[in-house]
Amino acid sequence: MSDGDASRIRLEPSWKAHVGDWLLRPQMRELSAFLRQRKAAGARIYPPGPQIFAAFDATPFDAVKVVILGQDPYHGPGQAHGLCFSVLPGVPVPPSLLNIYKEIETDLGLPRPDHGCLLPWARRGVLLLNAVLTVEEGRAGAHQGKGWEGFTDHVVETLNREREGLVFLLWGSYAQAKGKVIDTQRHRVLRAPHPSPLSAHRGFLGCGHFSAANRYLAQRGQTPIDWRLPDRAAVEAELAAAAA
Repeated sequence: MSDGDASRIRLEPSWKAHVGDWLLRPQMRELSAFLRQRKAAGARIYPPGPQIFAAFDATPFDAVKVVILGQDPYHGPGQAHGLCFSVLPGVPVPPSLLNIYKEIETDLGLPRPDHGCLLPWARRGVLLLNAVLTVEEGRAGAHQGKGWEGFTDHVVETLNREREGLVFLLWGSYAQAKGKVIDTQRHRVLRAPHPSPLSAHRGFLGCGHFSAANRYLAQRGQTPIDWRLPDRAAVEAELAAAAA
């Protein structure tokens, strides 16, 4: 991205200090040009511009405790809002997220929420990071290989190098390949099949990752993640207050 493009991106200050320089690289300028071209051609790009970096806004660099790596945003209208696996209240819960809820119910005994918004997790220290931060309506993976992967690889590498004692939840071969740089002596890496209905029964369901993440955090003297989610009305009220 050009200097002008980078200056318009409101990357959360702590993240900007650690990874903002990457936005000035040639591949990011090419990505910026590609996004402008696709928008000019009439493509509907998700999530909306102000939400592209929502994962960083919700979970500052020093607040990260757990990292969940996704692939690319949902490509249906109104679904993607910048957090992997998450959808806004009122949007039907996607099948992969439903399986995540099933596993939490089995692992921790927590009831399934009545919505799919994971923003409360993000605000408690769970970085919900997609490898690719934009997509086009009805075209899964449309922006793969356009430059986002280099940036999000840099994010993972920076967390690996500059933080210690994080938990990385790597679900599926794509996330596991992206997480190969993680030093397992410094961090806890938990791997399982993807929660998609196509693969969840191969080992995601029953993986126990949520309790395992909390045991690791507690052993290191950190506060475990509260994986409970408020009901839909409470989340909607929080979102409305934040937008006011």
